[in-house]
Amino acid sequence: MKLHFEPDLDYQHAAIEAICSLFRGQEVNRTEFTVTRRPHLLPDSFGQGALDLGAFSGVQGELGLVETELGIGNRLTLLDDEINANLKDIQLRNGLSPSEGLSSGDFTVEMETGTGKTYVYLRTIFELNKRFGFTKFVIVVPSVAIKEGVYKTLQITEEHFKSLYSGQPFDYFLYDSAKLGEVRNFATSPTIQIMVVTVGAINKKDVNNLYKDSEKTGGEAPIDLIRATRPVIIVDEPQSVDGGLGGQGKQALDAMKPLCTLRYSATHVDKHHMVYRLDAVDAYERKLVKQIEVASLEVEGGHNKAYLRFLSASNKGGAITARVEIDVQESGKVRRKDNVLVQDGDDLEELTGRALYKDCRIGEIRVAGEESLLEVKTAGSEAFLSVGETIGDVDPDAIKRLMFRRTIHEHLEKEKRLAPLGIKVLSLFFIDAVERYRSYDPDGNPVKGKYATIFEEEYRRAAKLPEFNSLFKEVDVTSEAEEVHDGYFSIDRKKIGNKTVEMFKNTSGATKADDDTYNLIMKNKEKLLSFETKLKFIFSHSALKEGWDNPNVFQICTLREIGTELERRQTIGRGLRLCVNQNGERLRGFEVNTLTVIATESYEAFAENLQKEIEADTGIRFGIVEKHQFAAIPIRKDDGSTAMLGFEESAAIYEYLKGEGLIDSKGKVQDELRTALKDGSLVLPAAHAAHLPQIKEVLRKIAGKLEIKNADQRVTVKTRQAVLHSAEFQALWDRIKHKTTYRVHFDNHKLIKDCAKAISGGPPISKARVTIRKADLAIGQGGVLATETSNSGPVTIEEGDIGLPDLLTDLQDRTQLTRRSLVTILTESKRLADFKRNPQAFIELAADIINRTKRLAIVDGIKYQRIGNDRFYAQELFEQEELIGYLKNMLKDTKKSVFEHVVYDSVGVERTFAEQLEKNEAVKVYAKLPSWFKVPTPLGNYNPDWAVLVQIDGQERLYFVVETKGSLFTDDLRDQEAAKIACGEAHFKALAVGQNPARYVKATKLDDVMSEIL
Repeated sequence: MKLHFEPDLDYQHAAIEAICSLFRGQEVNRTEFTVTRRPHLLPDSFGQGALDLGAFSGVQGELGLVETELGIGNRLTLLDDEINANLKDIQLRNGLSPSEGLSSGDFTVEMETGTGKTYVYLRTIFELNKRFGFTKFVIVVPSVAIKEGVYKTLQITEEHFKSLYSGQPFDYFLYDSAKLGEVRNFATSPTIQIMVVTVGAINKKDVNNLYKDSEKTGGEAPIDLIRATRPVIIVDEPQSVDGGLGGQGKQALDAMKPLCTLRYSATHVDKHHMVYRLDAVDAYERKLVKQIEVASLEVEGGHNKAYLRFLSASNKGGAITARVEIDVQESGKVRRKDNVLVQDGDDLEELTGRALYKDCRIGEIRVAGEESLLEVKTAGSEAFLSVGETIGDVDPDAIKRLMFRRTIHEHLEKEKRLAPLGIKVLSLFFIDAVERYRSYDPDGNPVKGKYATIFEEEYRRAAKLPEFNSLFKEVDVTSEAEEVHDGYFSIDRKKIGNKTVEMFKNTSGATKADDDTYNLIMKNKEKLLSFETKLKFIFSHSALKEGWDNPNVFQICTLREIGTELERRQTIGRGLRLCVNQNGERLRGFEVNTLTVIATESYEAFAENLQKEIEADTGIRFGIVEKHQFAAIPIRKDDGSTAMLGFEESAAIYEYLKGEGLIDSKGKVQDELRTALKDGSLVLPAAHAAHLPQIKEVLRKIAGKLEIKNADQRVTVKTRQAVLHSAEFQALWDRIKHKTTYRVHFDNHKLIKDCAKAISGGPPISKARVTIRKADLAIGQGGVLATETSNSGPVTIEEGDIGLPDLLTDLQDRTQLTRRSLVTILTESKRLADFKRNPQAFIELAADIINRTKRLAIVDGIKYQRIGNDRFYAQELFEQEELIGYLKNMLKDTKKSVFEHVVYDSVGVERTFAEQLEKNEAVKVYAKLPSWFKVPTPLGNYNPDWAVLVQIDGQERLYFVVETKGSLFTDDLRDQEAAKIACGEAHFKALAVGQNPARYVKATKLDDVMSEIL
């Protein structure tokens, strides 16, 4: 299998653009220059030690004194103020709180697990090279496993990136202290160089060859060669690299004297200058990752023994106590209560109010952290419990057997549905002890543990069930049960008798031994995705933190305690990535992408605790409005161009909401705001009333919560046969079922004219500037203290020696327009003087404007044509294609719908619209159009919302295709969403032939549809 990479995902482009925009105004630097052995150190643009930029104002040969050549490096010519202005502009554009100032050269990109973080930072390398000529990049990762994963991604994307960037040559290698010659090549090569290194290889100066002179590098210390190149450092999972702000990892990064440091993760601890955020909520809402559902196995009525679970022990103020979980009698009912404080000698019958605990007392309590011990005395005996252990519980193996059973059933149900689509289904088990899955006898022969035995018994049992018969035709279930599962554990080879045996280590997920585990799974990623490999069920003890996630994991079963060493968010991260088929193509949509987590806590508890973890990990503050929240809302100016609402206007809206009591003094959303959003009564002052729809969308996201589905509420929705086969629905379907093809017709003259006008009205472009600062230096025991005394500027400088790049070639690469068209656009814009003033800034501005104008022209000029009478969506698909939904998101027992229940995405607009369809007597039949009903567009497939038949006065029939949105204004929708809707409108217009065709309507409520009748 060969995995495919999609080059046009808008959110990935936004993340790449956020980094590149930091350097807006930086001149393209493609001149090779020499770095001297002992460069003078000056404060650079990020407040760190940097090379003397003044030495590089000319071309090679005009560098002054050169003692020894060390290499070719990156150069930054921007000033603090310019970078800071770029940074604030990016942050507001991306809805982030603006930084107060430029405190460091670290910039943060947050991307939810499974959305292509590694691809994004690798492609950013090529964009930075293309736009600014940067060539030296160091990728720092926390572990050997992730290093291998990045290296593999570089291998499988090499062809992809060369096709995107005109065959641009580049070299990449894994840093190895035994192969230091590669570092020398890294420093001296003029092409893109990418070094991948673990933080462990760079953060120990006393034993690390990186900091020692070596003959392999021409007598230089490798670190000096790296410093000389001023690399762009990319940190993958910085929370595991830094070791805190003052940790060894962060110090090692700073020691490389980077041009800047780019930090990528889903779970940042230190958020240095956040420039882009695609958080968990965004990813789920935009369906960029799998939908999450929880299948919980809760024990009910299991209070028939004297139950106690030991949670922790402490010694505070001289009092030794333990916290336990026990069953207590309250208000006539028994409930399980945790965090009950007990001391030596406590009577548990008295404490719980239950006779079952007669003669049960607390004995000795030993306080030793995770090694603490609790004695529980019973009649004639005693039990010693370690932290986490229980007495009187329901048989834990019986619970785990049921968890195996549920996981296997979920797996096989998905296999029935997804295998015909070419999707291999995988399930992942996290277990509490390796020996419970596999061990060895004294002769070194492998022996199945009880988990392996239980799994095989349950798999064979499932194979006999009638609902799964179709999956096991001509299959030897006995051998199949043994071949479909395997364990991935860290390996240690030991000699037992005459045999060398691979023994499995009981790892914690944080040790060097775990690297073996991660590597083994990662190297088999594509193999696991193939139908040719029988393996479907993966057992692991390790936490599998960063570095491994397989796109086709659809079930995760936690057979160990969740919420302690294995957190929920880390758990589900292993299966969030969208699935791929046998061709390596990614498939989208929640109808195929649902991750089922099998857990022993309730669905509500899992969702609540996951919510808390996301808040703690990402800094998302659910239900909190901040002053900058509305700054990125687009507004249309009088000249037709677009701009952002801005921070000041955003803060004014914030203050209004606070004054109206809709949020409190800390920005927390109040119930009044939730009510106003739900019933549509929210109003704004006249100055901001025009932006109400966009502001409501921002507030809806903040006021809501991450939606986790309950697997037990998942149902298959059946068709309502009487409606499906009715003459009314047949007539409706015949009018909308046909497929079309499209062509894009450009009015080339209009496109050129529009581009020229837009560039002419674009923002001004300034020359390079310099700021002069004076400071007093005071030398004392604490070191050298610099105090700024004055500054002047900024002062514009004339860069008379800058070389003008090939404007037309660069714009051709960025816009795919002909040179002739570009010449006309640039000439008519009358802004070529700006190109001379600041070439790079002008190129970026012109390319951005031209591409935005092109996108609008594509939609404006699209023409659809019906393919033929034999190309259509068959009505039988309603019965053949399974529709699955959740009771929470359904209008149940509908009478006029093709389906017995209406499954909706939007609780507000779509549910209300369905209710109105049911109640209105003029509506005879309708259908919420399934995901398989698609209209092709240049921006991806479009799935319209509704098909509706209305009958007037019992005679005239009218047919509608309806798109329901919270707003009817195009400006309020995302550009891409609005463009797809426009394409859908053109598609149905092409089908509107003959008598009484279907009409395409955009609506927020049924009255909008009925107004079309008048």
